[in-house]
Amino acid sequence: MPVAVVLIIGSTFVSVYLAAFHAPKPHHLPVAVVGTTQQYGYAAAGLEKGIPGGFDVKWYSHEADARAAVEDRKVYAAYVAHTKGAPTLLYAGANGPSVTSTVTGAFTAVAQASGHALVQKDIVPAPAGDSRSMSVFYAAFGVVLAGFLFGMMTYQMAPRLEFRWRMASLASFSVLGGVVVAMLAGSLGFGALTGSFVGIVGIVALMAAAVGGATMAFMRLFGAAGMSLASVVLLTLGNSTSGGTLPAAYLPGWLRPLSEILPVGVGVRAVQGLSHFHNDGLTGAIVILTGWIVLCVGVIYWRDIHTPRRKAAV
Repeated sequence: MPVAVVLIIGSTFVSVYLAAFHAPKPHHLPVAVVGTTQQYGYAAAGLEKGIPGGFDVKWYSHEADARAAVEDRKVYAAYVAHTKGAPTLLYAGANGPSVTSTVTGAFTAVAQASGHALVQKDIVPAPAGDSRSMSVFYAAFGVVLAGFLFGMMTYQMAPRLEFRWRMASLASFSVLGGVVVAMLAGSLGFGALTGSFVGIVGIVALMAAAVGGATMAFMRLFGAAGMSLASVVLLTLGNSTSGGTLPAAYLPGWLRPLSEILPVGVGVRAVQGLSHFHNDGLTGAIVILTGWIVLCVGVIYWRDIHTPRRKAAV
């Protein structure tokens, strides 16, 4: 049984990560074109020719609106097709080198086809402490791993702990985890996350509580098998679809929806939004992570208190 379980989990991990990252390419990645309708059509056709189905091209009539869209991460780049002279590409280096390479390469081809060289401007650069824009992914991976271990160990080490004390320990772990991560990754540590300290503490704490609570709920519902299920859902599927290495638009279609519902994916987007993109994803993360916490606490309450009381009454 241990051999079978470990092989299944390991094969799932390898399969999911290879499916997600063996040959990543964008699928309907939002980008913008500023110019006339003719220039928009020319650029959209050039992008489709270069990477079929790779971009969702939006039209803006003013450069200021397109710039704001990049800064808010409504689009990942904006191609400004000037009437005279070279076109300009506005992009956000904080999205990471892979996204930067994709958009600069695709739009360079469009500009060259029109006989111009492309002027590139990074209007949301990555901070000096996170030059590869990977710190959020590693921080989130650590939070998920810690939450999984906490949820597993709380029942292994204290199977008879009262519900209220178990919830108090979950709250303590979550808040302290948020503070530690914000201190290490923020201005007090490596300087990788430049957003609000309180905001990052809050989102990381919610993410830690959601993952820890979900692991506990899996174990209460499925017993020993719950630990394996939690590792697949939260560690393998959660981290591979987090958007910390590549945006969800680069994922295969069957993995993409998980980025919007699993705790790590919504948490990563919110932390990135707090740090670089005018709070992009923050509201959605608060709602979804709170929903995870409420659902998991409800399951644990039902199994720890409600079910024993019913058995005692019978």
